Amino acid sequence: MRITVNGKEIETNCNTIYELCEYLGKLKDVVIINGYQTSENCTLSEQDVVFVIEKGVMPEQNDLESMMAARHTPQVHARAKAAKVAIAGLGGLGSNIAVVLARTGVGSLLLVDFDIVEPSNLNRQNYHIDHLGLPKTVALQKQIRKINPFIKVKIKTVRVEEANIPELFAGYDVVCEAFDNPEAKAMLVNTVLEQLPGVKIVAASGMAGYASSNLIRTEQRLKNLYICGDSENAARIGNGLMAPRVQICAGHQANMVLRLLLGIEEV
Repeated sequence: MRITVNGKEIETNCNTIYELCEYLGKLKDVVIINGYQTSENCTLSEQDVVFVIEKGVMPEQNDLESMMAARHTPQVHARAKAAKVAIAGLGGLGSNIAVVLARTGVGSLLLVDFDIVEPSNLNRQNYHIDHLGLPKTVALQKQIRKINPFIKVKIKTVRVEEANIPELFAGYDVVCEAFDNPEAKAMLVNTVLEQLPGVKIVAASGMAGYASSNLIRTEQRLKNLYICGDSENAARIGNGLMAPRVQICAGHQANMVLRLLLGIEEV
């Protein structure tokens, strides 16, 4: 039968995982079959995708990307790798969205922000002490390169304005709105919907404070517009932005992006 092992298609007479490991001369440290890690001696079938990974051993460079995607549901990585996603605003939402999409293997990311990393960002944003003073675009690009060196990361250290939105975001499959300012959110959403009709936008509203995480949800508001959050708990005096709810909302946005890349438009 033909199966794929560690990213390479092979012909084998092995009928089980253990037989395959013995044939390959590899330890059974981590065995993943069709995206699921198992210690059982599973029966192999035609077209199975198998990874046999030895703990503590650095794989060859050409095997590394495949192994990073080993836990993905089959066929997801190929669709994600072909996609282009833009993130406007690299604060608590945008920095976490970017890191999650990098781990998901989205092939091309555009990171747009005009600001620098400062100490109060560290309570919820995906930056480190050694990023302080760097433009957020540069700091996040460095971060992503350490997570997934196989994706293309383009940065634009500019303020997003109505006039430059078509130039910045044309050609991207999805734009993530990740601003703090309500007026900037509305400006980006309205301009993308009006001037880039083929682009889907995933925005956010209401993730401040520490109210129940179960209030955060994803809704489709228009054909190409999705909103994540509770639409109520905005940042204000006495109701700050904190890591848990911000990251939950960022996870909603990133997951909706992935669903859209896979052709799933329902929330």
